[in-house]
Amino acid sequence: MDGRVQGRGSSHSAGSPASARWTPPGLRGDLTRWLRGDVIAGVTVWAVLVPESIAYATIAGVPPIVGLYAAPAALLLYALLGSSRQLVVGPMSSTALLSAAVVAGLAGGAHETAALTTGLALVAGTIALVAGLLRLGFVASFISEPVLKGFVVGLALTIIVGQLPKLTGGPGGDGEFLGKVWGFLSGLGGTDAITLAVGGTALVLLLLFRRLLPVVPASLVVVVLAVTATWVLGLDRHGVDIVGTLPSGLPDLGLPTLDRAGYASLIAGGAGIALVGFAEGLGAARTYAAKSGARIDSDRELLGLGGANLASGLCSGMVVNGSLSKTAVNGAAGARSQVSGLTAALLTVLTLLFLTGLFEKLPEAVLAAVVIAAVLDLVDLRALRDLYRLATPASTRVYGVAARSDFLGALAALAGVLLLGTLKGLLIGVGVSLLLLVSRSSRPHIAELGRVTGDDGLARWVDRERDEHARPEPGVSVLRVEGGLYFANSEYVHDRVVDAALPGHVRDVVLDVRAVPFVDATAARMVDRLAESVDRHGSRLLLARDLGQVRDQLRRTDLLHPSVEDAVRAARDSRRGAHSGSAPGEHR
Repeated sequence: MDGRVQGRGSSHSAGSPASARWTPPGLRGDLTRWLRGDVIAGVTVWAVLVPESIAYATIAGVPPIVGLYAAPAALLLYALLGSSRQLVVGPMSSTALLSAAVVAGLAGGAHETAALTTGLALVAGTIALVAGLLRLGFVASFISEPVLKGFVVGLALTIIVGQLPKLTGGPGGDGEFLGKVWGFLSGLGGTDAITLAVGGTALVLLLLFRRLLPVVPASLVVVVLAVTATWVLGLDRHGVDIVGTLPSGLPDLGLPTLDRAGYASLIAGGAGIALVGFAEGLGAARTYAAKSGARIDSDRELLGLGGANLASGLCSGMVVNGSLSKTAVNGAAGARSQVSGLTAALLTVLTLLFLTGLFEKLPEAVLAAVVIAAVLDLVDLRALRDLYRLATPASTRVYGVAARSDFLGALAALAGVLLLGTLKGLLIGVGVSLLLLVSRSSRPHIAELGRVTGDDGLARWVDRERDEHARPEPGVSVLRVEGGLYFANSEYVHDRVVDAALPGHVRDVVLDVRAVPFVDATAARMVDRLAESVDRHGSRLLLARDLGQVRDQLRRTDLLHPSVEDAVRAARDSRRGAHSGSAPGEHR
């Protein structure tokens, strides 16, 4: 059911259009009827959120409790400001690793690391909030999905390698991906057998639960079993590292102890984290909104992300963003509104007040297993393989060179993360996205069209590369520009069309502008100049399917025709007139 219809039918949400406008989108609908299902979904989300938040805090390099501090206020603010009914926000592996990378080069000690991590959440939140107020939600469209996929795969591999030493109890390496891999392999001799057994068993159980019992909150079940085993078997007395003391009670509210220079040093990293968090969260929100026919407002998503991070920072938390895995759990549990998120927030508060002691005996190897199991799905090698298949010569003939560019973009982002680090990999990913965008738009596909007669007897003009039955018009080259015309590609289009006029058997060139969404002044002047260039080669230019922007800016309106067929007919009639009016044997 459409979200607007649900909102009008609700007795709880809004009695009038005016009140509906002030109700947060995530809380519109028949909340009374959905309450039971949403509360159950919230309990399920809480069961996943608590152990994962503790685990992701360790990725960020801060005490585990910081992950729990971040969750309740972030869930509350997103419910009030975001546009998705089902998106769950909280600490995430990708932004946690980015946070660790930003803070690592600035912090001088554990206390400063915590302050900078909290400050980074405030900076990222402020940037996202301002971007939302300025309606900059369209920015996410400039990171192509293949590039984001390559970046996320690289990020997931880096996270997994970083968790392996905790899983085995051996030493790890420093630096980026390759340094971590070398350090782990070099330290395999120091593997602790008991730690490896605990972490390996936890990982196997998590993967089995996911495959055989996907509705069970596997993370919570495995954490409870691990804590019980530690108490019963005394694993911590046999060399297994545990989480240790988790302070109970609510976090201190307020700003971290940072000066202006400290905040300024976090701006670049905060912008990167805001961009990645926004792109990931928006993708998750749209994925589940599409299943219910709801709409996601990208500008409100920026506001929701900004508010969630500001709230987390003010509560001594860490950076947060929308989680695809937890949103999947939420949707599968039957959530219909953000009541599920508010329920998870309330239960997390109760955990902070009364249940932190239960997690003190949790082995760090089990936390590593939780992280690895959570990010394994992000290593989407099948998607990279599909991109590679589209990049083969046979596929590029069908899908165009854009398919090859997509694969190269994904590969560049993946290599950037693995070889240069997460932040530099992010910059490479954004740069490659923009470069691919400019490259494609500066060289739009120009299709050569041929005529196909349908069963109804009407002629259609289609790309000859895609339809072997399409036949060209003798003496006429029919072309279609598939993309906008603007200053960066006007010369390319000009030269391609002129090349089509060079063969001696071509008298006229018909340019179909149906697929041209926009034209700037430079391109409009180019079309006038193109007509003159084609004339000099003994041919004539005609434009088919009148485009308003072209007509408004062209000086020569005699070039325009309402359809390709009309333009071809005009070319044919002109050729006949030229032949009848010329001396025998004369040929232009």
